Amino acid sequence: MQNNIADNKNLTHKSQDRFNKFEYPNDDFPYYNGLPIKISGWQWLFVVGMVAVGFLFFMTPISFFDKGGFYMQFLKAVLFFVIPLVGLAIVAKKYWTAIFRKVKGKDVLWMFGFAFLNLVVTMLVGFLVKALFGVASNAGVAGLATQTRSEQIEFFLKSMPSLFGEEVLTILPFLALMYMFSSKMKLSRKTSIILAWLISALIFGLAHLSTYNWNFIQCIVIIGSARLVLTLAYIKTKNIWVSFGAHIINDWILFLIPILIATMAAS
Repeated sequence: MQNNIADNKNLTHKSQDRFNKFEYPNDDFPYYNGLPIKISGWQWLFVVGMVAVGFLFFMTPISFFDKGGFYMQFLKAVLFFVIPLVGLAIVAKKYWTAIFRKVKGKDVLWMFGFAFLNLVVTMLVGFLVKALFGVASNAGVAGLATQTRSEQIEFFLKSMPSLFGEEVLTILPFLALMYMFSSKMKLSRKTSIILAWLISALIFGLAHLSTYNWNFIQCIVIIGSARLVLTLAYIKTKNIWVSFGAHIINDWILFLIPILIATMAAS
């Protein structure tokens, strides 16, 4: 994959319409401004449609996968992100890898930094929403405490492709929205980024409705605010591996909490 990753120098936004204190100099997002390749509105509609297909495939109960054991469930989670990336590859050709960058040492630091920032934001927002409106629990995470060690390991392993699928579910619509706001509606780059950031987080939150018993406030406010922080990792680095790494660190810490509580209670 590394040989096909777009040259960062080709993704430079020439104007001063940047978040200069937050973004790296001489760097920009792919696709929305025609670099490294132009993706038209109809092509973006196709890509977002493939994102929706991947998500619906992942969320729809399918006996062949869901009752087929660990490997079939893992494959289903992999197809969650493969389907949208195939759609991106169809329209972007070899430049579908432009959302990926080489991971450097500072990128790893950003993963941990955004992960811990997200934990703080999630706890604060979650506390307020729980006090004011009440929240629903995630049955899958809550059940970790009663699982065997092998079942817990399988849960963590299956979470990796599913969490990467959630990154694809967010980042591709984010870039599509940037194209729409910037190229079609002629809004400024900063405004396009902010609107795409907010709307893609809203989409992400709504995608979790069935997970949290259709609690709209919880999904929009808590899950949406968590997504805002995770997407900042991509906005900062333009590298989906960094937002994915932050997502993994954040969620695995949350997954470990009920397991540690149950272990301490049993000892």
